[in-house]
Amino acid sequence: MTSNSVWQGKVAIVTGGSSGIGKATTIQLLAQGANVLVTGRNAEKLAEMADTNPNIEAFQIDSADPASGTQIVEAALSRWGRIDLIVNNSGAGQPLPVEAYDPSLIANMSAVNIVAPSQLVNAAHAALRESKGAIVNIGTAVSRNAAPMLAHYGATKAALEHLTQSWAVELAKDGIRVNAISPGPVKTGALTGMMGLPAEMAQQIEEQEAAQIPLGRRGVTSDIVPWILRLGSPENAWLTGQILTIDGGWSLRG
Repeated sequence: MTSNSVWQGKVAIVTGGSSGIGKATTIQLLAQGANVLVTGRNAEKLAEMADTNPNIEAFQIDSADPASGTQIVEAALSRWGRIDLIVNNSGAGQPLPVEAYDPSLIANMSAVNIVAPSQLVNAAHAALRESKGAIVNIGTAVSRNAAPMLAHYGATKAALEHLTQSWAVELAKDGIRVNAISPGPVKTGALTGMMGLPAEMAQQIEEQEAAQIPLGRRGVTSDIVPWILRLGSPENAWLTGQILTIDGGWSLRG
C-alpha cells in the first residue's frame, strides 16, 4: 500500500465480494488503502474476509432482496460517511434449455443482474454525486454472441451493459462516471458455484472454453481486477459509458 494511492481513505462497495472477481477486487482495493463494504449470502465466507482486515465491512444480504440497495448504502454510510465506488459484481446464472425454463429461475436472474444494481445505484446516487464517484458494472462476454442454454444469463447481463451506458449519460451531470467490464471465461469457481454444475461437467466446460480462446487459456482474476480499478479510478475522469470486454479474444471466435 502506498500513501499516495488514489484509493487511500476512499470507500468502495463490492457486491458478491466474498469470492471470485469480487473478492480479488476487494483485496486490491484494501491493499491500496480503501475501505470496502463487501456483500454476499454466505456468512462464513464474509466473516473470513472481515477477519483479514479492519477496513472491511461484511454485509450479509441477498442481492435479489428488493431492499438490498438501501440497506447496503446505509451500512456503508453509517460506517464511513461516504461512497466513492460501487462495483456491481453480484451475478446469477444457470444453464437452462428451453424445455426447462422456470419462471422463478428467470425472475431470480433478472432480480440479481438487473434490479439489484438498479436499486443500489438509486440508493447511492446522492453519495456518489457528493464524492464525484464511479460505478463499475460486471457484465459478461457471453452476451457478445448467441448463448444456447445461457440465454437468460446473457440477456440479463446485456441489459446491465445497456444500463451502464444509459446511466453514464444520465449521471454525467452529477460528475458520476459509469463503465462496465465484460469478462470471458475466468477461473473463479462460478461454474460449480453460481451455475451449480457438477465438478466433472464444469471441468469439461472449462477445457472446451480454453480451447476456444485465441490466447490459449482461461482468464484469472488478475486479468480483470486492474481494469476494474482503472475504470473506477478518479484518474480516468473523462472515461464514461464504456464496456470493456476482457476475454482473450473468446468473443471473436466464429
